[in-house]
Amino acid sequence: MILIKRAENREEDVRGHYFRDQTAIIHSMPFRRLKHKTQVFFSPENDHICTRIEHVLHVASIASTVCKGLNATEEWHLDSELAYAIGLGHDLGHAPFGHAGEDALKKCTGLDFKHEMNSFRVVRYLANNGKGLNLTYAVEDGIISHNGECFEQSLEPYPNLKKLEEIKERDTIPSTYEGCIVRFADKIAYLGRDIEDALISNLITHDELPEIIKDYIGKYNGQIINELVIDLINESKRTGKIQLSNKAFEMIKKLSDFNYEKIYSHKRIIEYKKHIEPMIRTIYEHLRDIFGSYGTDYDKYDFEGNLQITQAFGRYIKKMEPLYEKESFQIQRILTDYISGMTDNYVLKSTKEIIIPRPLQS
Repeated sequence: MILIKRAENREEDVRGHYFRDQTAIIHSMPFRRLKHKTQVFFSPENDHICTRIEHVLHVASIASTVCKGLNATEEWHLDSELAYAIGLGHDLGHAPFGHAGEDALKKCTGLDFKHEMNSFRVVRYLANNGKGLNLTYAVEDGIISHNGECFEQSLEPYPNLKKLEEIKERDTIPSTYEGCIVRFADKIAYLGRDIEDALISNLITHDELPEIIKDYIGKYNGQIINELVIDLINESKRTGKIQLSNKAFEMIKKLSDFNYEKIYSHKRIIEYKKHIEPMIRTIYEHLRDIFGSYGTDYDKYDFEGNLQITQAFGRYIKKMEPLYEKESFQIQRILTDYISGMTDNYVLKSTKEIIIPRPLQS
């Protein structure tokens, strides 16, 4: 069956296909780094502000809940472990500093960076020291097709087999109902949580939320999630599609409009964004020039006097050499992979290391 097919055949174990995928994702280095990657607020020092790792856990749990709610009827037979696995892995390819980092990478590298495609690249090729995680087709498909910025009222699975490695655009539809559910769960998870974080950060007040939103789905994250999840379950039961009611769909669009106007476009967020591209560009140009000088002569990267980021970059290319050799050592591709895998904190540390000279030794 195509949904459980893997790039490399393996003997399944007691965990089953999709729980095994969950454990592979959780134990991967890209997943661990999500705890220091931005959701909306850059490199937050407040422990109560959402980071990317918390977001993917929210998405996974919401998607699994919807599956369980629909499975309470005889008509639906969904796999909550599949939905949870897709949720865990859907943002593994996000750049540091969220969408601002994504935009900065595009400008620096000239490549059309999309985190959905990059998340697929991470799980298929980059994770596990260039060997990939060897996930099932269904999970990889859900990851590359999750598109959290596209707002649909209803979704049904794409009926035909897709060549996932050839997908370049974000308009692809998931091949499973579980993947469709994750697309809704992604939006449900971040819209309410971004409001909660904006309240904690004093960017907005509860009074600014439109009354129609507060009246229908609530003003707190927990209320918003609960109302939208219940609506999604009930409407999907009624229609046989993964679908929101007309009213809930109207509310989710109003909520998105509010967030873009009052949070994502807030002057404090815009001010932070101004610093992202110069930092990404500083790292990009430094490593590009280093690779131009050293190439695959890895001993030169590890020279004692080199910066730590230079040494780390050399070790990275050496480790990934079998993959990059197949791809003809395209430096823009290598740097996109490397920088997109960085955490917010590592970008800050590396930028400081590059632009601030070391103190003179006596």
